Amino acid sequence: MKFEEMELRPEIYRGIEEAGFVTCTPVQQEALPYSLDGYDVAAQAQTGTGKTATFLITVFTRLLENGFKRRPFRPRAICIAPTRELALQIANDTAVLGKYTGLTFGTIYGGVGFDRQRHMLAQGVDIVIATPGRLIDFMQRGECKFDDIEVVVVDEADRLFDMGFYPDLRTILRRCPSKSERQMMLFSATLSFRVIDLGYEFMLDAKEITVEPQQVVAVEIDEWIYHPSTPEKLPLLLGLVRSLGAQKSIVFCNTKVAVEIVSNALTRAGVPAAGLSGDLAQAMRVKVLEQFKAGELQVLVASDVASRGIHVDDVSHVFNYDVPQDAEDYVHRIGRTGRAGHKGTAITLACDEHVLNLPAVERYVGHKIPVGKITDDLLAKDIRGESPRRRRSGPPRPGARPSPRGRRG
Repeated sequence: MKFEEMELRPEIYRGIEEAGFVTCTPVQQEALPYSLDGYDVAAQAQTGTGKTATFLITVFTRLLENGFKRRPFRPRAICIAPTRELALQIANDTAVLGKYTGLTFGTIYGGVGFDRQRHMLAQGVDIVIATPGRLIDFMQRGECKFDDIEVVVVDEADRLFDMGFYPDLRTILRRCPSKSERQMMLFSATLSFRVIDLGYEFMLDAKEITVEPQQVVAVEIDEWIYHPSTPEKLPLLLGLVRSLGAQKSIVFCNTKVAVEIVSNALTRAGVPAAGLSGDLAQAMRVKVLEQFKAGELQVLVASDVASRGIHVDDVSHVFNYDVPQDAEDYVHRIGRTGRAGHKGTAITLACDEHVLNLPAVERYVGHKIPVGKITDDLLAKDIRGESPRRRRSGPPRPGARPSPRGRRG
């Protein structure tokens, strides 16, 4: 189905057309007929399937139909996201798709000062895109009231629960108008018991949408796994980046320490790279993401805090420097590539330290991941592998010998 067949308002369709969207994705085709008619929707769909456009089109339509009645500290719609990165990405999409609607929006998240966000709320805003913690802070201060809420969106519900936001989410939803007086849309990679339970409590006769649940990994993604020793990991990573011509790639690590080690090592080897982890100042996080999107960085090295908040259509490769501890995180990581119909490659380095996480990953995706062969020409000679657990705080000792590097046939 094409968007032009959906009889959308002209100002909404103009933004969709300018964004280059022509044909609905499966989740859009399944959910929009219900949500545009005012039904609550609970949708299970993989990341990168067009969920954001689905709920934004619905929000725009409902707010425009009800007319403009903007009041200070009283948004008309809230979109709740688990991370700052995802909130900012939703805001970017709102700016593009809602360009001609006349609706205003703002973001609320931690890591930055209250004043600018409070000023935004005081001016009156139609749509607030927020992470739960900071939104509750404003709610408790009486500076964000939910009396006028017409639409509630909960994005990445399973991730919100994993991060411990279930009580906060229920606190927010209890402050909103009753479920008969507002619309709610909930999106999740899995419709777990807690997601369904939340739906029963806060949604009214919700339409349940499931898009391709049997396909855990997108068919556009080629998966490979290598089994290096720990000292081989950095040389192998650099060798693969170079040999595959990975012009825009993301490397995922399990720890902040590993993010720092890998990003510094790649930079020293002449690869434009930067790290993104939870303890990075918000202004710097935004700057790093913008540099990556603009092509100024060849490699973004990230912890899992960013795995669901990075939406860049032309990421060609994803590297799992560490096998994730949570099997579901594997799918979310590699979902950063192979987006919008493009082909992508996902490569996992299963060293002896993290290989025990691999069986759970393969059970979750439902298949064995093909194994790549490590050859000497894949191991970069101008970089030295280093285990995060053995990281030195200062320069190497004079005369220190590098770690031995085994060979793979």
